[in-house]
Amino acid sequence: MVLPPWELCLYGLLTVGSHLYAFYEAHQVSRKYEAAMDRRFGLDPGTLFEGLKKDPMDFEWSYWVEWGRERILWLLAGHLLVSQMSRLLVEKYKPWCLMVYGMAACWLLLGIKGFAVILLHAAISFAVAQFQLSLLTWLCSLILLATLRIPAVEETKRRWYDTENEYYLLLFTVSVRCLFCTSFSLEYCWHAPSQKSSHSFPWMLAYVFYYPTFHNGPLVNFDEFSKQMRRQEAFSVKTNLIILIVGIIRIFFWWCLAELMIHLMYIHALYSSALPLESASYWALGGLALAQVLFFYVKYLVLYGVPGLLLQMDGLKPPALPCCVSLMHSFTKMWRSFDVGLHRFLVRYIYVPVGGSQSSLLGTLFSTALTFAFVSYWHGGQSYLWYWGALNWLGVIVENGTKRMLSISLIQGLIERFLSPRFRRRLHAVLASVSTSMLILSNLIFLGGNQVGKIYWNRIFMEEHKSFC
Repeated sequence: MVLPPWELCLYGLLTVGSHLYAFYEAHQVSRKYEAAMDRRFGLDPGTLFEGLKKDPMDFEWSYWVEWGRERILWLLAGHLLVSQMSRLLVEKYKPWCLMVYGMAACWLLLGIKGFAVILLHAAISFAVAQFQLSLLTWLCSLILLATLRIPAVEETKRRWYDTENEYYLLLFTVSVRCLFCTSFSLEYCWHAPSQKSSHSFPWMLAYVFYYPTFHNGPLVNFDEFSKQMRRQEAFSVKTNLIILIVGIIRIFFWWCLAELMIHLMYIHALYSSALPLESASYWALGGLALAQVLFFYVKYLVLYGVPGLLLQMDGLKPPALPCCVSLMHSFTKMWRSFDVGLHRFLVRYIYVPVGGSQSSLLGTLFSTALTFAFVSYWHGGQSYLWYWGALNWLGVIVENGTKRMLSISLIQGLIERFLSPRFRRRLHAVLASVSTSMLILSNLIFLGGNQVGKIYWNRIFMEEHKSFC
């Protein structure tokens, strides 16, 4: 421990206290504009917390909770039953039992046409992979991804369904399946002919139609999935039952916490209105920003926690759940520890093959830029996503450049000679606060769009600059 205990306790108290006070201010702003938000957006009557209204404006949360309640949770329960029965009775055939179930669930939820689209994507990807050219595989994946944004194709798919929600379910599912098809195809390209038996088309279908990760992830690379699915372990009903009960309790707690947040603070409704953000105090502005990113974190504890629990029940190791964003102090750590599955995909299939950190400075810059360009395009390619990607690219480059500079023996020697360990720790915290500020701003652009990012930039940086002038 470099810093004295009293100093660490003081920082801890200041952190917790500032969070609580900022949330209180955000709650007060929500109460102040409750009537206006209700008139404009129609706040939902609170059922879980009596006397409080609920902010319905987070599309992703409302969408997946509604689908989960209506069908997806029941289909996941069916997967769990098939999985446990196959592990108990026919362990050797478990991948194929789960593949058949996943196909049936896809057909039931997306219809014959939706099922055919996903099967067609898999077949095309597998056919192109036979050439064993990584560049051709990537070109195929990008073309398939681009077809999701062709207006004529979109309109055709919309006509297949009675509601927009059903169309969006197909869109989200196919977007995620594109990554799974890419992972399989690239692994096929990289493996020797003697290993092709483990990269057959049936194995691709077992991977693509694995139901717990089917609609929204998390992403599991094919090499990890294949190795773990082939491994036969001792099966204990008692152990699995304990894992299931503990997991359900944890997920229920996170769901209640997420619901409480959008009952107490109308984060997303306020972010859809410029006036409250432009007139709110700095504490309220900070509280809304913290609430927004923390809600996103808790939301993904639920959305990734449910499939992660089923992966465990199937004898697989799920990607680690997101790390709390309040503990993030760098862009690099954010990418490594929030969506772990996506990070592994990006590193294995884009960053390292293009050159990564082992190449020249220009090569590293290009590898990082290409990685963030793909992430921005895969998420939808809207203008605010390109700004978000550019900010993250710049943040990662600056952080890594600073680390490289400080690792030079001459500079490291000077630092160790003139700065004490305690002072170095405090200086690191000061520098990290700059990175944290930019990280929060980039996340606000990702979650709220360009308008929200612009308001925060003007309020926090431009107004403060004017007040000092």
